[in-house]
Amino acid sequence: MNWSISFEPLLSWPFLALVLVPLALLALVGLWFRQRGAVLRFVALLALAAALFNPVFLNEEREPLKSVVALIVDRSQSQDIGDRTKQTDEAVAGLQQRLGRFKQFDVRVVEAGKSEAAEERTETRLFGALEGAFRDVPPSRIGGAIMITDGEVHDTPSGTPDFNAPLHALITGNDHEKDRRIRFENAPRFGLVGKPLDMTYRVISTENETGPVDVRVSVNGEQVSVEHATVGQAMPLQVTIPGAGRNIIELAIDREPGELTDTNNRAIALVDGIRENLRVLLVSGEPHAGERTWRNLLKSDASVDLVHFTILRPPEKQDGTPINELSLIAFPTRELFVEKIKDFDLIIFDRYQHRDVLPILYYDYISEYVEKGGALLIAAGPEYSGESSIARTPLMSALPAMPSGEVVDKAFYPRLTDLG
Repeated sequence: MNWSISFEPLLSWPFLALVLVPLALLALVGLWFRQRGAVLRFVALLALAAALFNPVFLNEEREPLKSVVALIVDRSQSQDIGDRTKQTDEAVAGLQQRLGRFKQFDVRVVEAGKSEAAEERTETRLFGALEGAFRDVPPSRIGGAIMITDGEVHDTPSGTPDFNAPLHALITGNDHEKDRRIRFENAPRFGLVGKPLDMTYRVISTENETGPVDVRVSVNGEQVSVEHATVGQAMPLQVTIPGAGRNIIELAIDREPGELTDTNNRAIALVDGIRENLRVLLVSGEPHAGERTWRNLLKSDASVDLVHFTILRPPEKQDGTPINELSLIAFPTRELFVEKIKDFDLIIFDRYQHRDVLPILYYDYISEYVEKGGALLIAAGPEYSGESSIARTPLMSALPAMPSGEVVDKAFYPRLTDLG
């Protein structure tokens, strides 16, 4: 309980000074010359000043706010190695018990790096958790923080942390732990099919050894070579991309005796294979003037290999003309959509309708081609919403939208969406 006095004047301070200062001077002059009634006038002036100053007596009950101390606990997968989980739990319990003796501390426990699924890998972002722990705490109440981790932190600030309070770290594990890991230093996301791709990797050891080590290189699950690397040094690697689409490049080293874990003895990089020339299959469902536009557009780029077929005579068209008098070639459906469909990067259906030219099973092959990374473009008009629409075939599983059946005949202005 604290007593204090404060003044809440009825008038402004400048006005009070303007009124009371001259009166005080007159009262002091009267006292100096010992005029009759001077003391009474001085007492009256003091009473007037006290009334105008309006003093207020305060009785305050103050309760001190606690300082907040955060325990940032690393729960990443690397903490499951050996006895680190047990050491972490014991450290958290011990710190909570010791800090609990001090009533002026409010202890917060924040766990970081824990994944929702067992097979999911997450980064250890302890400084992000540290910032979140004090997001609702004013700087004057921050008492400090203690991190319990194995030392593998992925969001360590490059300079001095922006944290104006004591920050401590308890490192789990043992002094003589031995572990090796391999990682990619440089792994491009794209590579040309059939061309060597330059990559860089490094083998790291906790004991700072520099001896040789054999690295097994696998592409899409098949081992292609064994590289001889030096621990601690960045090593070059050339891998030939076997096919278009996603390719999995895997590096692996053997586990040594006494090593903590072999989980980090593998490194994986995903590389999308692209062909040097873009191979395009254009299938026009009927002759029309726009075919020349397609050809001019695609053939204007020398890096595009175009294969173009136009359906001139659908099977249902019967006009009595002998086949040997028609200068037509059979549509090589099996060769294009079964045997060589993987060789194309893009398939374009231009005003194409399902007229039994393609067997219904072939649409499944096209859907599978799209699911494996192939590109499909459909340029259609009102026929896309008709009964012979290819959206009514097994190809529907690969289409982003289904026709509603309503044909809108008006101008259309394409606009760029937020997704691009």
